[in-house]
Amino acid sequence: MAWLVEPFVVPFMQRALLGGILAALICAVVGTWVLVRGMAFLGEALAHGMLPGVAVATLAGWPPVLGAAASAAVMSVGVGAVARRARLSSDTAIGLLFAGMLALGVVIVSRSRSFATDLTSILFGDVLAIRSADIALLGGALVVLVAASVLLHRPFLALSFDTRTAAVLGMRPRAAHVAMVLLVATAVVVSYQALGALLVVALLLAPAAAARQWTHRLAPTVGLGAAFGAVSVAAGLLLSWHAGTAGGASIALCSVALVAVSVAVRATASTRP
Repeated sequence: MAWLVEPFVVPFMQRALLGGILAALICAVVGTWVLVRGMAFLGEALAHGMLPGVAVATLAGWPPVLGAAASAAVMSVGVGAVARRARLSSDTAIGLLFAGMLALGVVIVSRSRSFATDLTSILFGDVLAIRSADIALLGGALVVLVAASVLLHRPFLALSFDTRTAAVLGMRPRAAHVAMVLLVATAVVVSYQALGALLVVALLLAPAAAARQWTHRLAPTVGLGAAFGAVSVAAGLLLSWHAGTAGGASIALCSVALVAVSVAVRATASTRP
């Protein structure tokens, strides 16, 4: 069992494990609503759309999370504005802003002499470089997001099933949708340090998707998704340690693999007499 315990004796691996698990818990809480509401594309677009803000913050020497938050805010507000004023579908508006923000981010980063290094760090993160301050941020965000999800449970639930019914019940579906988008944006912003802008979507969607193979109730999905996410983080870090692979990508790969395993096991169990 030494291969299982030995890597986590090292301090930076301990920080990576704790930070990764906190990110997994955040993503489980928010990712469940993302799946129920069908907002996977928005989550991906927000993750990619952070690139310009993170690039500017990195090149200016500011905390990258501030730039990520600024870009996520622009994306969140911009999607609604473009959809309303240009009379486009929500998916089209998201796609346009996603492509534009990603291109803008690459243009900004390409102005730096350390283009390759900066872009790789922004896109793929470095879970092994998580600091105590990042862990504190993740812990605080987890508390806020859990509290918000509990307080807004009924409006979110009504919005997820039928917008008209939510309006009739006085749940203010438009405000509930804005609040849900803000939750997704917050989860993406605070979690990208662990996996990077591209791979954070895997942690946001995969554990919740794996959990949905076993239950369709919200609370069990969140709990099981959190467990699957934590397992993915631990397995990914072990793979990274022993195989010398990138930490964030290894975690993302393990989380997606859990979905495949869940689907296969569930299918096998359902075909048994």
